[in-house]
Amino acid sequence: MMNIVIVEDEPLVQQRTLRLTLEILSTKQPKIICFSNLDDAEVYLAENSIDLLLLDLNLMGRNGFELLKNNVAAAYHTIVISAYADKAIEAFEYGVLDFVAKPYTRERLAKALERLLESAKRSYYGCRYLSIKKVGAIELVAIADISYIQAEGHYSLIHLNNEVDSTALHAKNIEKIMQLLPANFLRVHRSYIVNMNLVKKLVIEEGSRYSIQLTTAQEIPIGRTKYQAVKQYLALQTL
Repeated sequence: MMNIVIVEDEPLVQQRTLRLTLEILSTKQPKIICFSNLDDAEVYLAENSIDLLLLDLNLMGRNGFELLKNNVAAAYHTIVISAYADKAIEAFEYGVLDFVAKPYTRERLAKALERLLESAKRSYYGCRYLSIKKVGAIELVAIADISYIQAEGHYSLIHLNNEVDSTALHAKNIEKIMQLLPANFLRVHRSYIVNMNLVKKLVIEEGSRYSIQLTTAQEIPIGRTKYQAVKQYLALQTL
């Protein structure tokens, strides 16, 4: 079963989004809760585990970015559904999975929901920040400051290339994080994602073992099934 929250203050749009989402994801038997205001949605999200948030950006005069910025650090994905198409780039920068402009078609919503189900498919735009929850506050980590990401159970450990707070724990797992990152981030191992802009050299060891050495001095193992993809990526960068 998939748990979904819809935050939308226009009753007709809310009911249409509910109906179409139930139809499109029927095989997943979704359980969907709808809210028309930010306060009730925030309380529910703080107390319940969900898989997806479908979020409008204009809610009774309040900015849905308030909820977005506070919750993109969470384990679930967010798809924005909004008439404010000019806000799409900003939404992607904060790590939404997709942005569906109103008025939308069933096909467009289906495409966004398919992205949720296909862990290998990335968002249209790589995000510029990852939101991290720290001591009751939300901090934005610039993607450019990340050297690599390591799987940490159901979480992801973000390794930064600066000297302050060199690691940060993100609630999204490594598969969900990968969906949001720009093209210069490559899954080199089932437990590691690397910022390929920081690769110093490819290391080949005895016994068909491979690793990547970063300019930040870390050495990251390469999975045997990932080696050809890494080699090809590096070869393309030298053309």
